[in-house]
Amino acid sequence: MDVVSDAISAVRTGRPSSNRLLVGGSWCTRLAPYEGAGFHVVLAGSCWLVPDRGGEALTLGAGDVVLLPHGAGHVLADSPGDTARAVPFEEMRRPAGDGGREVELLCGKYRLDRSRTHPLMAELPEVVHLPNRVGHHPELRSAVDLLAQELDERRPGACLALPSLLDLLLIYMVRAWMSEAETGSWPSVLNDPVTTAALRALHSDPAAPWTNDRLAAAAGVSRATLARRFTALVGRAPMAYLTWWRLTLAATRLRDTDASLATVAREAGYGSPYALSHAFSREFGVTPGKYRGAVREDAPA
Repeated sequence: MDVVSDAISAVRTGRPSSNRLLVGGSWCTRLAPYEGAGFHVVLAGSCWLVPDRGGEALTLGAGDVVLLPHGAGHVLADSPGDTARAVPFEEMRRPAGDGGREVELLCGKYRLDRSRTHPLMAELPEVVHLPNRVGHHPELRSAVDLLAQELDERRPGACLALPSLLDLLLIYMVRAWMSEAETGSWPSVLNDPVTTAALRALHSDPAAPWTNDRLAAAAGVSRATLARRFTALVGRAPMAYLTWWRLTLAATRLRDTDASLATVAREAGYGSPYALSHAFSREFGVTPGKYRGAVREDAPA
């Protein structure tokens, strides 16, 4: 696994959901804050997005993609004016063709477990706007085209194809942000060959008996060079990051599987369930068993 894949996998839960919105004329709808990530794809026409918590109103055109990685509340409308007229998204029933240009959007949500958010995901801005520009992010454009085609034709297998395409869309949106980001540390982290090599090694085999010397050898630098560059960019020393990531993996396995504590401990690089339980309790303030019970109890039916 690579860092981006792992960062997304650690927080993704359940299946993404989506709704197709077709409106025309004067319209305005509010999407409430959400404990996950929201997205919009403009399939036809144009509209405006107005964030709840300040920020500049965005004009969206056909082919534009917007990711709201922290589930921020916002308004979608035909104009950026009076947002007080907005009706809840769930109540939008306005038919198309009522005197104005039709607008078609794919609006959806990803369910996320924010208890162990990877710093790469945490530093995404409130709104990631990816305009449709010729030659920019061709894989993202292809995913949008495939989504539109699946929605139009509803061919056999669509019930599997659509969630898979939505998952692919999330990866491409994060990639696109990283390639264009002017702020944030993680685009710089993954552009540094030494830090990237060390992270790739840790994520490829987190259960290995890593030491600073062994990791430095994998990255092809001295121990001092690795410690300096890794800590400066990532914000944690290499072994501190490894401990955090192992416990994050353990939490994900406890949340998503019925694997025994011994299996989870072994996969996370701990010699015994007791060793994992001790480290897990120190990090989370709760034993692995109680953590598993709590997250299962809070999970949507």
